[in-house]
Amino acid sequence: MRAGLALLCLAYVLSQFFRAFLAVLSGVLERDIGATPDDLAFASGLWFLAFAVMQVPVGWALDRVGPRRTSAVLLLIGGAGGAALFAMATSPLHIAVAMLLIGVGCSPVLMASYYIFARQFPPAKFATLAALMLGVGSIGNLVASYPMAWAAETLGWRAALLVLAGVSGVVAVGILALVRDPEALTGDTRGSVLDLLKMPVLWAIMPLMFVAYVPSAALRGLWAGPYLRDVFALDTGQVGQATFVMGVAMIAGTLCYGPLDRIFKTRKWVIFAGNAISALALLVMVALPDHNLALSIAMLAVVGFFGASFPVIIAHGRAFFPPHLAGRGVTLLNLFGIGGVGVAQFASGPLHSAASASGALAGYTAIFLLFAVSLLLGLAIYLFSRDSMD
Repeated sequence: MRAGLALLCLAYVLSQFFRAFLAVLSGVLERDIGATPDDLAFASGLWFLAFAVMQVPVGWALDRVGPRRTSAVLLLIGGAGGAALFAMATSPLHIAVAMLLIGVGCSPVLMASYYIFARQFPPAKFATLAALMLGVGSIGNLVASYPMAWAAETLGWRAALLVLAGVSGVVAVGILALVRDPEALTGDTRGSVLDLLKMPVLWAIMPLMFVAYVPSAALRGLWAGPYLRDVFALDTGQVGQATFVMGVAMIAGTLCYGPLDRIFKTRKWVIFAGNAISALALLVMVALPDHNLALSIAMLAVVGFFGASFPVIIAHGRAFFPPHLAGRGVTLLNLFGIGGVGVAQFASGPLHSAASASGALAGYTAIFLLFAVSLLLGLAIYLFSRDSMD
């Protein structure tokens, strides 16, 4: 199982990479194939939307087929195939289709790990294990920053994507060979996602799940690059270095969040406090978007660090799931988390275009404000949630 979990972690490294690498390629893709930031926002949105929509069939497959075949098949077809298509792209449309395929391929890998944690490990350790998997997997976020910028400038972005397609295929085959499915449950295992949606205890958690991951994922995945380039005139390498800082903050935040529920004996207030600080950092960026480069990078890092509550929100909701719906439960919450980013990316492109009529800076300020207001609304609803501890 250790080898299998290690391969699932490596697959999640790829998933984190693919959701974040467009930020550093925005300049070269616009130069080579005419893909504007708005085109890339649409492509990024497709990645997150495909990832989110797949959570429903992935949840069913985890409970019925198992994590081994579910993750291996989708990563091989979608991840490796989508990366290969991206490498051959000659238009923004090709980029969009490739990102959609990659989103499908990446959709099961983290939830496969979470499913194994929920079925085979003590419930009290779920948040820590989930955060550890997320934190280690977030190395892909770092590779998608300066290392990807270096690869694009040295090897070319097409060659780099072909290498990633090959790596994705090898990892998928390894998962098929080494991951072991948990033993099948006995007794009454009837139920569906609809049964989970009928649980009032989840209704106050899902809105925050929908918006909490949006600021860090959308900024690190795309908007940080164009923002730093247009407002502070950074080149591709410098953007890579700045986003590397944000990526490190996201990993550090994820690892720090993991044990906090056991330290403070609460999940609800750990989640609330962290996301409130993230919202405050976004409001600072709204008020001072071009004050100085160091402040902007610092605020991006704060958003990345304190916005890393994803695994603890999953743990908060998971405590209420019946065992036979564990797969569908964690994927339902993941649908809300990833789906929120997809919706935000679709909305952020047109918003940026409209607001940029008043100047480039206004376009980015509008995006920061959208993310801040959405997060504050999610926190207001979350106040009515019921705490959970195992």
